[in-house]
Amino acid sequence: MVVGRRRRSSIALSSLLTLLISLSSTSSAAALPLSTSSRWIVDETGQRVKLACANWVSHLESVVAEGLSRQPLGAISARIASLGFNCVRLTWPLFLATNDPLASLTVRQSFQRLGLADSISGVQANNPEIIDLSLIEAYQAVVSSLGGNDVMVILDNHVTKPGWCCGYNDGNGFFGDQYFDPDLWIDGLTRMAALFNGVGNVVGMSLRNELRGPRQNVKDWYKYMRRGAEAVHASNPDVLVILSGLSYDKDLSFLNLDRPVNLSFSGKLVFELHWYAFTDGSAWASGNPNRVCGQVIGNLNRLSLFLLQRWPLFVSEFGVDQRGTNANDNRYLNCFAGVAADLDFDWALWTLVGSYYLREGVVGRNEYYGALDWNWGEVRNSSLLQRFRALQAPFKGPGLSETAPHKVIFHPATGLCVLRKSLLEPLKLGPCTESEAWNYTPQKILSLKATYFCIQAVEVGKPAKLGITCAGSNSRWDIVSESKMHLSSNTSNGASVCLDVDSNNTIVTSSCKCFSGDNACDPSSQWFKLVESTRSLTATRAFNLLDSILDLPRKGLVSFLSF
Repeated sequence: MVVGRRRRSSIALSSLLTLLISLSSTSSAAALPLSTSSRWIVDETGQRVKLACANWVSHLESVVAEGLSRQPLGAISARIASLGFNCVRLTWPLFLATNDPLASLTVRQSFQRLGLADSISGVQANNPEIIDLSLIEAYQAVVSSLGGNDVMVILDNHVTKPGWCCGYNDGNGFFGDQYFDPDLWIDGLTRMAALFNGVGNVVGMSLRNELRGPRQNVKDWYKYMRRGAEAVHASNPDVLVILSGLSYDKDLSFLNLDRPVNLSFSGKLVFELHWYAFTDGSAWASGNPNRVCGQVIGNLNRLSLFLLQRWPLFVSEFGVDQRGTNANDNRYLNCFAGVAADLDFDWALWTLVGSYYLREGVVGRNEYYGALDWNWGEVRNSSLLQRFRALQAPFKGPGLSETAPHKVIFHPATGLCVLRKSLLEPLKLGPCTESEAWNYTPQKILSLKATYFCIQAVEVGKPAKLGITCAGSNSRWDIVSESKMHLSSNTSNGASVCLDVDSNNTIVTSSCKCFSGDNACDPSSQWFKLVESTRSLTATRAFNLLDSILDLPRKGLVSFLSF
């Protein structure tokens, strides 16, 4: 008996040591240019590249990338990379490419005409090499700086006339509006595509931001978006061509699977979507979060998410008030994070910007949606950015089949995943890079993949546990509620409970929240998403597993090697 156990232990240890050698969590710059493969964006080797971007504003009246009066350009670019963003959606007004007198103004002259003496002093102090460049040269310098930090760039034609976006009747909204001449737009796209042809880190061009207004219609959308896409491809065949929808980039429903955009090229087309809390008014704050989340997801499926059956969908704008005081934003973000993990789409946070030179007549306006603070030197809300970490790396996709498909148990409110450090400790939340491979069976058992252990409900308010007798009702976890993010079971004495998290990030079971129409209820601690993944396990995780194997027999507990 002892000899047999030692032999099984030896085999298991040998397998785990092999695993330790093969498993790693490394990242490297993508092999550019990018292209598309079905719903994925991939690099030249065919490996998936997930766009995890920040929006950097450069389309306001000054036509200068914001923040250069606060911090050195190189420091901002390096900070973007350090925060885990691999790309920037860099906005630009059409006049930058089509109005030569504007584009040839120097940064100094542009600020002078707006009376922004403090901005001149700030750029002179922090970026003296920029101050007397032309506006188009300064824009190129920003792209170059990002490239020097291995940050990809998507050029986003945000508006035509420089200024804040977006009013329904502001003249920038749709083809034929006062500031939206289709021929001028094609000329601008052509010039910009040609200017950045051969600039390796420019990986995509977003043709136009938030189409809107009384003129919008599907017929003209097809007509002009095709023209714009062909113009970009002819001038720069290496960039992704990104098309926005109607009604402030909320509606792509007309793009049903039987009516594609017919283009002369393939493997470069991406669609984009914008999704904010205010997209649905104040529904998140005034309604039941479970119900609102379910209804909003249903609406998104109809308007846009269905495109993921065939094409990449880039959520090129989402964001929240990073002060954390906006209930509408906070509730929305929990739902957004669950969907973003589940669908594993590409995204861009609005916004990087901590403050503006001049926005809507206000000098030095603070941007509370900004990842950086007013002076651009520190992050505004580090815990919020930490929540995005799990979403910055892909869960699955081409070239990411290091392990067999499995589930990770994602907690949207924290951006963490359910971990099992050892069989001697309760389940906890921790970095998703250290997550176990879980299995969710047709019998609705949540088990550690390739083991006999499953999650069980013990008692209301007590930690969930791993057990090996998984046939009882306390081992069955139903996905319930309108949000589809509650995992519900029964305790051994028959009480109905949901998986929950306590103040120490321990996984417990509690009475299920917010199943009624209570609008004041917050279910976020009980929201979990079972996310399909093919990410490899980390070396850290493997060492923890090895520790469990070595430690359990010494403590007289049942070792899973005996099964």
